[in-house]
Amino acid sequence: MSLAAILFPDFTLILLGFLLMRITDWGQPFWSGLEKLVYYVLFPVLLFYSTARTPFDFASAGKLLQVALFATGCGIALGWLAKPLFRSGPMVFESGVQTAFRFNSYIGLAIASRLGGEQGTALMALIVAFAVPLCNFAAVHALVHKSGGLLAELVRNPLIVATASGVLFNLLGLHLPEVVAATMSRIANASIAVGLIAVGAGLRLSGLHEAKGLAAYFIAVKLLALPLIAYAAGSWVGLTALQMQIVIMFCALPTASTAYVLAARMGGNGPFVAFLISAGTALSAVTLPLWLSLVR
Repeated sequence: MSLAAILFPDFTLILLGFLLMRITDWGQPFWSGLEKLVYYVLFPVLLFYSTARTPFDFASAGKLLQVALFATGCGIALGWLAKPLFRSGPMVFESGVQTAFRFNSYIGLAIASRLGGEQGTALMALIVAFAVPLCNFAAVHALVHKSGGLLAELVRNPLIVATASGVLFNLLGLHLPEVVAATMSRIANASIAVGLIAVGAGLRLSGLHEAKGLAAYFIAVKLLALPLIAYAAGSWVGLTALQMQIVIMFCALPTASTAYVLAARMGGNGPFVAFLISAGTALSAVTLPLWLSLVR
């Protein structure tokens, strides 16, 4: 399957969400409810279903996780390197640094499914389960310089809980009843399309009134530096072809929309983060195909 066939449907759904948000009068409560449905119901079912059914070679998957977490750690370090390099206003750096390493799980799981089917989705789910705590800790630390309550937040995170439950279900050798598996399969399929539409609805291509150099730096780290690091590290440890595709795609993902929510709720610069998320998502339509072309 060509890269255009893999990526075009997903970015078309993002564009559809962007247009629907602007040409309909459904209102913000509708879109907020849709986002909650995806986050708390649809995507957790997808993660559990994928990890519960897919056989894992955990020795091989360990290398994948090492590369993904190493690259994420490099993203955190490169993000903090911007503090002495750029002068910015109050809460601009603290709010924006998370966009150098956080990732959009919805886009990642959608592309992983098209790259490797259930196996690709399961590998991406494993990365999500381990990378989300690391990224959340680093993002919260930047905004408040403390991690109070973070552990409880992570334990309640539906994406982490669903993935951990699915892996445990798998390791215990359990099997889903056919009727349950069929129902979960339909929910999992719906989650990808609805999640991508929700991503598009949340795009905001405004809000950059300051720190343009800092914004460019964060976007370059996320879309260019991290996948390059993953490519080098993955080649070094000898990842399989599918694992290399998944980890490079993961590192080349734009920032999650939850970065805006975190910044807004913790007194940060919400408009600045919203622009970084939106610009990164738009640019990733160009950079993602380039990175994936290196490993196909």
